[in-house]
Amino acid sequence: MSEELTKQGMLYLSATPIGNLEDMTLRGIRMLGEADLIAAEDTRHSRKLLAHFDIHTPLTSYHEHNKLDKGPELVEKMLAGDTIVCISDAGLPGISDPGAHLAQLAIDAGIKVSPLPGANAALSALICSGLDTTAFTFYGFLPKTGKKRRELLEQIARKTETLIFYEAPHHLKSTLGDLVKALGPHRPAATARELTKKFEEFRRCTLGDLADYYREHEPKGEFVIIVGGYDNDEADLVGPAEQLSPRELVEQMEAAGMGRKEAMRETAKKLGISRRDVYQALLDEFT
Repeated sequence: MSEELTKQGMLYLSATPIGNLEDMTLRGIRMLGEADLIAAEDTRHSRKLLAHFDIHTPLTSYHEHNKLDKGPELVEKMLAGDTIVCISDAGLPGISDPGAHLAQLAIDAGIKVSPLPGANAALSALICSGLDTTAFTFYGFLPKTGKKRRELLEQIARKTETLIFYEAPHHLKSTLGDLVKALGPHRPAATARELTKKFEEFRRCTLGDLADYYREHEPKGEFVIIVGGYDNDEADLVGPAEQLSPRELVEQMEAAGMGRKEAMRETAKKLGISRRDVYQALLDEFT
């Protein structure tokens, strides 16, 4: 058998544009065209990208729901000599998608794995956020269940590095509310949406201000949330009222002669949360 026929294939992890097709690299286009197979998170979405660059390489689906079965099949193809390029819907595969799983399978099988660098939403948002870039941690999407989400937020509340999150528009308000509760309303933060697209937008202020803004303005587009790290000096400046629970703060204001509704309104303002959150906190005390 010739060396050509026994030569082992390899895996490329290729970035794809996060909005602007001009961000596809020349090398990425070439390798997508030269590969034996492209493993795509959503083949319908990826066909549009390939059509734009006149690429006719066969596509196969590889996503979160089929990775346990499909991953080993792709490894077998590479062991047999195929070169496969793995892509996600946008950005770098392996970041909040199953590309990392395929890379690990290939590495375990002794297959060469190489990057085709390019666009990435998290880093693109970070470098334009105005927040510290010397140390940061990417958390992707927060856990969906309340308990796991609370536990994670408690763990990272005093992390001093910049924090990076992804969020969908229909969950942004609740996520900002949870971040305000866990990290405080005064933490510097930024949101980035529609990166590299026509309506790209950055908002740079505090978590409390962001929560207030999106309570009044419906979120549109996919979001990256950047949050400044815990600052001991700033934490010392937080007033004692802001360290109280919603219930304790309402009771304190009522004791000073304020009515219940006004106390709830002022509590929400001081803590950077909604009046509904204050009302729910009071209910929780009696359930």
